[in-house]
Amino acid sequence: MNTLNLEQGVRDNIQIWLEGNYDDATKASIHQLITSKDERELTDAFYKHLEFGTGGLRGIMGAGSNRVNKYTLGAATQGFSNYLNQLYAGQEVSVAVSYDSRNNSAYFASVVADVFSANGIKVYFFEALRPTPELSFAIRQLQCQGGVMLTASHNPKEYNGYKAYGADGGQLVFPHDEAVMREVAKVQNVDDIRFKSIDANVISIGKDIDGLYLDAIAKVSLAPEAIQRQRDLKIVYSALHGTGSQLVPPALRRFGFNNVILVEEQMKADGNFPTVVYPNPEEAEAMTLALAKGATVDADIIMATDPDADRVGLAIKDGDGTFVLLNGNQALCLLTNYVLSARQQSGKEVAYPYVMKTIVTSYMIDAIAASKGVACYNVLTGFKYIGEVMTREAGKKTFIMGGEESYGYLVGDHARDKDAVVACCMFAEMAAWYKDQGKSMYDALIALYTAYGFYKEKLISITKKGKEGAEEIRAMMDNYRNHTPEHLGGSKIVMVKDYKSSISKDMKTGSVENIDLPTSNVLQFFTEDGSIISARPSGTEPKIKFYCSVKTELQDPSAFKETAAFLDHKLSLMLRDLGI
Repeated sequence: MNTLNLEQGVRDNIQIWLEGNYDDATKASIHQLITSKDERELTDAFYKHLEFGTGGLRGIMGAGSNRVNKYTLGAATQGFSNYLNQLYAGQEVSVAVSYDSRNNSAYFASVVADVFSANGIKVYFFEALRPTPELSFAIRQLQCQGGVMLTASHNPKEYNGYKAYGADGGQLVFPHDEAVMREVAKVQNVDDIRFKSIDANVISIGKDIDGLYLDAIAKVSLAPEAIQRQRDLKIVYSALHGTGSQLVPPALRRFGFNNVILVEEQMKADGNFPTVVYPNPEEAEAMTLALAKGATVDADIIMATDPDADRVGLAIKDGDGTFVLLNGNQALCLLTNYVLSARQQSGKEVAYPYVMKTIVTSYMIDAIAASKGVACYNVLTGFKYIGEVMTREAGKKTFIMGGEESYGYLVGDHARDKDAVVACCMFAEMAAWYKDQGKSMYDALIALYTAYGFYKEKLISITKKGKEGAEEIRAMMDNYRNHTPEHLGGSKIVMVKDYKSSISKDMKTGSVENIDLPTSNVLQFFTEDGSIISARPSGTEPKIKFYCSVKTELQDPSAFKETAAFLDHKLSLMLRDLGI
């Protein structure tokens, strides 16, 4: 190793793993990297320890302190166990554990369950793979003090991860997330991790929770009569080789839909995701087979969920009868308008209703909610912040629904995380509701643009892998902070919000205001004409993301394509001015 050009911190971490009580296979894989002189891989695997981001612990599988493996997950679980046992000292502590279809997820889940049980914690362990939102539901249903979901959501097959949940069924937020990480940091030696299971502390769960979860979802339905009349609505659904295959089809049947057409090639759980490049319904490529099936059967609606079934992609027919993929903002705008409208029509009035979204999600949601007399709260990126507010406001205000532009939605308060199972049901119900009125979801979308303004959003993700990539992303954010452009797309920047410093600055007057949200490495630029660009390094992927939003009036639906082209051009000019 002395012949390798590695930083001292990397060398120290490697030496700890080679000399510590790690298994022979792990040590052999490290020696292989040393022998092959793979300095880049060694650096990326050992230059830091995995940390909790917006979605928990997530990374590439393999040996190393910055990799997902038995030891990093074991350390995380040991730290989490220590924290729970301290927080609930003198009480019986229980957690729920589940996993998705990814390679090694079942094995990692068993390791996590072993460590919890070895620390005297009762573990409700799902007998087979289940969706993330069902884990959130189970935590609350079983009155657990925490939970863990083994998943890397929509990341490529090389990834896996660990979502940690609190007693409210939501992912850990401040101060609990930082407290757990402090406990994890104290696990300095692999021998501090209790891997030997106490089998009596592990309880198998499955079908019983499925039934309760499906019952809770069914209660969210707002238009059972429309579904009854449109029960043969043609729904094409793909699980993208993930957990959605377990519960989305039965949930749709529970709602009353009789004609659910499955993309059979993608219904089998498979962590290699053989039919897609990237198991992410945000990517058009991942929807290819579902779109082809939809065209063949002349479907009314097409949906696909990601591996842990907390995100859903949606395709509907446009005015020419051609299927088009909606982005997360469009889908959420449609869903928000439908849910609030259907609630009003059905007379389901509640006290202090509110909806939620993230700061990088379409501001059309705010306008729709305001027109319905419903409050709209904006939170930082990450559904855990929506769950946090739901818990805080429980018993005082009524949560209706929430969502984010990254294809995550929740209708109803049965969970504290985004839920593609209930979202699939509500999108199908919305399609039935509009069809029952002789309309389409595309008609409804155009109507929203004419009523509230044509909001057009675009997400640009730039991948920067490894230690060098992380440094590049940090330099980009520093540059935007220190050299803020004066104009974007020909429009003057009038406000800059820096969520890292919690300061909102009026660029005209120079006055500043505090931002009443937790700190986060996000910058937002607001222009004179109402455009917004948000820059944010991802908390779970080696990416920096730019969320772009432009708006203009749509006077006549016939001008839709022309107006869309105008907004696309404006978006390109704004991105050019940011050097993207």
